[in-house]
Amino acid sequence: MTSVPSAISKAISQLGDPKILRVLLKTVLLTLAVFMLAGAGLWYAIAQSLAAAKISFGPELGALLAVVLTAVGGWILFRIVALAILQFFADEIVLAVEQKHFPEHVGRARTLAWSEELRNSLRSIGRAIAVNLAALVVAIPLFFTAIGPAIVFWAANGWLLGRELQDMVWLRHRHAPSDKPPLGKMERFALGGIVTAILAIPFVNFLGPVIGAASAAHLVHSRLASLPPGANNAA
Repeated sequence: MTSVPSAISKAISQLGDPKILRVLLKTVLLTLAVFMLAGAGLWYAIAQSLAAAKISFGPELGALLAVVLTAVGGWILFRIVALAILQFFADEIVLAVEQKHFPEHVGRARTLAWSEELRNSLRSIGRAIAVNLAALVVAIPLFFTAIGPAIVFWAANGWLLGRELQDMVWLRHRHAPSDKPPLGKMERFALGGIVTAILAIPFVNFLGPVIGAASAAHLVHSRLASLPPGANNAA
């Protein structure tokens, strides 16, 4: 478990790396673009509905509602959107970590086809929606406890995110579909839980996906380096 804080510390220390900064800039810009487009579409839909209902100040009220709903929806859906976008740039982060900390592993990763990247992103989105809907069912009875729903969603997303971050690295270094992932369940949950907490902090959350991917690269490569050739660690 102590390997997780160490990996996160190393990931944060590499945020100034130009290769990491380029990925961070691309993910931030694309994430903002997605929410801006969603906000514009939401404003148009609300404004048209209010105009059809002949409500005064329709455009102004529509804009206000769109801003509020986009802000709330963005906070809730940020993790799903940011990680789906990060899937397409994960190779760059893993390579940056390898070049600095694991040069002996450079060039060993297989390149995932665009179609495979897309499938991974869609599966990630599907899992995230399913797990969060299940968490919602559990959280509703705990609504009046104030902190209960927050703990439920943190735990659910920590479990989910740990797996997703591991797979961003592991799938690129897996030799055969039968190979087992190198990180244990608690290690994955610890990584996912910490990154999930980062994603809940406004503005800092833009760093979360990149820190998570770089940390996962450290954990996976460290574990692979410690295994004898051909060995796999059961998940």
